[in-house]
Amino acid sequence: MGWPLAVSAALIERRRMALPAAIGALGVGHFLAMLAILVPFSTMTLLLVWQEQIRVGAGILVIAVGVFLLIYRRHPRFLARVPPQRLALWSFLVATAHGAALMLVPIYLGLCTSAAQSAGHRAAAALMQASASKAVLVASVHTFAMVAAGGTAAAAVYYWLGLKIISKGWFNLDRIWAASLVIVGILAIALAV
Repeated sequence: MGWPLAVSAALIERRRMALPAAIGALGVGHFLAMLAILVPFSTMTLLLVWQEQIRVGAGILVIAVGVFLLIYRRHPRFLARVPPQRLALWSFLVATAHGAALMLVPIYLGLCTSAAQSAGHRAAAALMQASASKAVLVASVHTFAMVAAGGTAAAAVYYWLGLKIISKGWFNLDRIWAASLVIVGILAIALAV
């Protein structure tokens, strides 16, 4: 969701090369947010004795984030216009607050049984079960996909479509995201107990 800020940064700086720099800064922030969650959880796999409590705690955390996002719907005004030099910090804070890595935690903690998993979930689980270096690899692949998708959207708006497409075609996914966090948290707790 940071691609509009990449477009804004390029418009503020009034040069085309500002867009790739802004997308890169957003990618760095997102990647660091993923690592801040995934690396600590990678060390938690050593605590198999407390597996049920950890699973319930992770589920409660995901539910709490989802409920908070459902109740507090407005984004802070000071985040509406982020200077280009602060995009990496913005990306880190927003990706952490929105739970970017939390969606991978249920897979990482083994909350999804292999019979119910798709091939993608099985691959992610296999990658994450080994070590923190695997968590870094998963964060890298996820960040690359996020930067590619967001960069494509930002480039399309900045270079071809123009800003009018945002005002006419914009829709907010925040409520859907928050509700999905609550549902995933409930499922995680149900599967843990």
